[in-house]
Amino acid sequence: MSNTPEKIRNYYKFIRFMLKYWNSDLFRQTSSVAMNGELSEEDKEHKFDQSPEELVEDLKEMGPTYIKLGQLLSTRPDLLPDEYLNALSNLQDNVSPVPFEEVKEIIEKELGTKISKAFNSFDEKPLASASIGQVHRAELHSGKPVAVKVQRPGIAKQFMDDLETLDELTALAVKHLETAKTYAIDEVFAELRRILINELDYKKEAQNLKTLSKNLEQYDNLIIPAPVDDYSSTRVLTMEFVSGKKITSLSPLRKMENDFSGLVEELVEAYLQQIINDGFAHADPHPGNIKFTENNQIALIDLGMVARFTPQLQENLIELLLAISQSNGEKTAHCLLKMSELSEDSQKKQFSKTVSDVIMESENSRAKDLQTGRILIQLNRLALTTHIKLPVEINILGKILLNLDQIVAMLDPDFDLRAAIQRNVHEIMRKKMISELKPENFFSTLIETKHFLEKMPERMNLISENLANNDFKIKIDAIDEKRVTDGFQKVANRITLGLIIAAMIIGASMLMQVPSDFRIFGYPGLAMIFFLLAAAGAIVLSYVIIFRDENLNNKD
Repeated sequence: MSNTPEKIRNYYKFIRFMLKYWNSDLFRQTSSVAMNGELSEEDKEHKFDQSPEELVEDLKEMGPTYIKLGQLLSTRPDLLPDEYLNALSNLQDNVSPVPFEEVKEIIEKELGTKISKAFNSFDEKPLASASIGQVHRAELHSGKPVAVKVQRPGIAKQFMDDLETLDELTALAVKHLETAKTYAIDEVFAELRRILINELDYKKEAQNLKTLSKNLEQYDNLIIPAPVDDYSSTRVLTMEFVSGKKITSLSPLRKMENDFSGLVEELVEAYLQQIINDGFAHADPHPGNIKFTENNQIALIDLGMVARFTPQLQENLIELLLAISQSNGEKTAHCLLKMSELSEDSQKKQFSKTVSDVIMESENSRAKDLQTGRILIQLNRLALTTHIKLPVEINILGKILLNLDQIVAMLDPDFDLRAAIQRNVHEIMRKKMISELKPENFFSTLIETKHFLEKMPERMNLISENLANNDFKIKIDAIDEKRVTDGFQKVANRITLGLIIAAMIIGASMLMQVPSDFRIFGYPGLAMIFFLLAAAGAIVLSYVIIFRDENLNNKD
């Protein structure tokens, strides 16, 4: 660990924060849930030492890295109670804007030209200012309006310094604290590192915008602003300007005058396609990242954070979403267990029973109940209490659906999200199967079949020849035959030696009755020799059995 003044300040900042919450009853209750599996009624009514608002403010004071950490913790229902998850999910990092002179310097350095040559006009006052960057409205010389996102000076170094501190301290915690291992806090910070490094590279965000725009091009009412490559770099992102309001600012009158059910249906279908079909999804669709245009269209304006799902996981998620939408608790539990990591402590029966209860209780819910995403978050917490490790993608899916629930509830409170999932999942699956029937998708299968058929005659000839010559052998990797044979040999030798010792003792006792001038200790000498040899053999055999065999077992 480094001992520079800056490092010491970082250590102090983080340790002070951890001591405040580690010793609070907030953390103790979370630990109790992990150990016992549920909260008592008294605990549920308990008021914690620190309120959700206080936690949010503490994270803001600690800086942008910890704001991002708070946003990440909002996807971990196994670590915090619901009210804290809600507060963190709405955590926004509005900060003081960077002076325009510094913004101008960054843009000119990144684009390699004067700002006046790059843009016809450039608003000095930012539209929004966040911890990583701020957004300005501008106009290209072609007259096209654009939004320019500029990274804050020094933010990359600050993030990396904070991440280095977190890596060092969490490694110590996991090494020495059992609770830190239980909650896998090293994995939490590893995920934070991955997210921040991706968000610091605006080129990746530009590519994300292109990918999502291509994937959702069939949805006319969804807008993804296109990046302008010639005016973008790692620290500057120029994209189409989309005018509109935050979806949370829609007036009640506008909701009454318009029927948004069709728009909501399209939005739900688009997100299901991202998750199930594309394996590439906008991972942070909270209301602050969604704009509602004057033409009643929805714009996804921030793609710094995306989620990726493997083909196998996509198939599992299809089954999971269908099971939840059909209120089939048993099937839901089966899908989750199939995706999970299980151990000897895993309580599969308890998990399955509780999952069924949760799914049945939430049947017939509507969008205004915010149930779909909340159910997945609840199941994540249940998995922890029953020692079942769900894949991190389930956390991400729960956060996506929770945010989607909020948006749908604002536009159409009576929308039946479960019925929409059933309708759209079947349609998306049908499209997925049709797309997989394309000729190019059969090429790899054809090549494998070709290789199999080419090798088949040679392999069949070899098998038939070995059968004819009685040389056909099947190798079974089951037990160590040599070790078993040696074990039987050892047992046989010891039984034989025991019989010899017994015979010598019996013979010695019989020789005791035969008179002899040769005596040892006043007894017939030959009888005593046999008896002493038997006693020595018995001692050696007892030593080998008690000590040597125990050592061999310990080595095994």
